[in-house]
Amino acid sequence: MQYVEITRPRDHTVALRLNRPERLNALCFQMTREIHQALDTLEGDLETRVVILTGAGRGFCAGLDLKAYTSGENGAWEEGLGKLQHAYRVQSGYADLVRHLRRIPQPVIAAVNGPAAGGGFALALACDVRICTATARFNCAFTRLGLGGAEMGTSYFLHRMVGTALAAELMYTGRFVESDEALRCGLVSRVVAEEDLMNSALDLAGEMVKHASPLGLRLTKEVIDLVQGGLSLEEAIHLENRNQVLALQTEDCRTAAAQWASTASRRFTDH
Repeated sequence: MQYVEITRPRDHTVALRLNRPERLNALCFQMTREIHQALDTLEGDLETRVVILTGAGRGFCAGLDLKAYTSGENGAWEEGLGKLQHAYRVQSGYADLVRHLRRIPQPVIAAVNGPAAGGGFALALACDVRICTATARFNCAFTRLGLGGAEMGTSYFLHRMVGTALAAELMYTGRFVESDEALRCGLVSRVVAEEDLMNSALDLAGEMVKHASPLGLRLTKEVIDLVQGGLSLEEAIHLENRNQVLALQTEDCRTAAAQWASTASRRFTDH
């Protein structure tokens, strides 16, 4: 069975749909491997400008499939590895999904159609934009499993989105954040009707494709990542200056600038 469905619903847009609906799309070894394979392909795909990540059925991703994990479905044991080394290799495979989502050059929209718990929450946080339905709920499930509350990048992303105090509360308690609170605190940018979720994500992707050049999208994601990592103001401006000079050399930039100039007076006077 294929655990990740890859479609191209519109030009320049790829949708990745996690496909274990009977397990609320919980992460297992095979699904993790398929996500990595899909992201490997996208990394060098110049035709794709925006990626949408969503889940099949009534859930986005319920985190690690504990049943599969405890039954041994966590990858083949490599000869020569001890128990600790094997566990670390498996852990890294799951956690590297987050780094992989940030490494691909395309912006990623999380279309959250239901619960995003634990590792599923981490995947949503690693996306560039999150939109959700009213049935979506988010939580750092890790503490409720006897683990540390920081996992798969949550300690990196969460406080930047909602502030240190709320991030700490969520990581310490593992409580659920419902869709209305998620909107208020900035975890998501919009809440839409369930039947409108994918069209809303596609329309947002279409806005990115329409109004930003291919290079402009990639440069923007690059600078957001580096600044989020802790650049100083001087370093951020230096990087922005470099990117703008690069973009100025493209035909896309020259064409867009000419179109903007030709309609500027009308744009700011028409109501």
